[in-house]
Amino acid sequence: MIRNQWYGILDSKEIKNKKPIGVTRLGEKLVFWRSENGKVNCIFDKCCHRGASLSAGQVIHDKITCPFHGFQYDASGKVTLIPANGKNTPIPERFKVNAYQVEEKYGLIWLWYGDFTDELLEIPFFKYLREGFSYGGFSEMWPVHYTRAVENQLDAVHLPFVHASSIGRGNKTIVNGPVVKWEENLMTFYVDNQVDDGKIQPLKPDEIENYKNLFSLQLQMPNTWQNIISKDLRIVAIFVPIDDEHTQIYLRFYQKFMKIPVLKQLVNKMSNISNKYILHQDRRIVLTQTPKKTEFKMGENLIQGDAPIIEYRKRRAFLKDEIENK
Repeated sequence: MIRNQWYGILDSKEIKNKKPIGVTRLGEKLVFWRSENGKVNCIFDKCCHRGASLSAGQVIHDKITCPFHGFQYDASGKVTLIPANGKNTPIPERFKVNAYQVEEKYGLIWLWYGDFTDELLEIPFFKYLREGFSYGGFSEMWPVHYTRAVENQLDAVHLPFVHASSIGRGNKTIVNGPVVKWEENLMTFYVDNQVDDGKIQPLKPDEIENYKNLFSLQLQMPNTWQNIISKDLRIVAIFVPIDDEHTQIYLRFYQKFMKIPVLKQLVNKMSNISNKYILHQDRRIVLTQTPKKTEFKMGENLIQGDAPIIEYRKRRAFLKDEIENK
């Protein structure tokens, strides 16, 4: 994983009041709960006393209580009460577990994968979608590393083959470009596929004029993606790392063309039918790829049309090296 980054990791609705939830994220077993004021907290899901799962316990006021011996933990991971020792007995510093900084924004729970700091980066959600849109969506788990799931959504070459009955209709197998542009850790790539009449070769990125008028998609590092269908309609995916072999995908349909409350909810809900169909076309193929995790260099024979994937791998390697060398 890339450290010192915000990762979208849960839907806000998954964390209920007064009820902890235990999940594996970023290869670690974590427990989440809400304080009385609604703030979300996250610490390791393992009691430092005898290793019981804290997510099987209760939330009492702002603390989470171990179900085994009643140890209470605050949001920083420190034990604040050992019932067997009595309320007046000081608690040694070693009685604690690791904690993460988390924020709730845009209907998602974001986890800062790094050291505690007062100088956090801005939460990396697409600015255009922060206001004015409603959304519907669903979530599912894929048994692959999150890099495989991300790269599938950067692949402009697979459309006429994997999605011949949906978004890849028309047999547009020639891939011009794609043109890839970065703005800090936001990648925008512009796609122009066309039918192969046997007389043309793909245009190179620098040969494409007015590329900003083309169909475009974006990847916000480290794990959020959007398909820019129109100014009023977007598809967003959050590829959440569970561990090295599993990814939770949250797929959302964002729209602002329908504003009537009941119809808006119906449109958002109905979007799941087509989005699941398309996503499962991808799933059928991605689950066959080996290895389950991708790397910067892995012995593949990549082509011009793979430019967004190549750029993603370069940026991921750069960010990992930058953090490790500090």
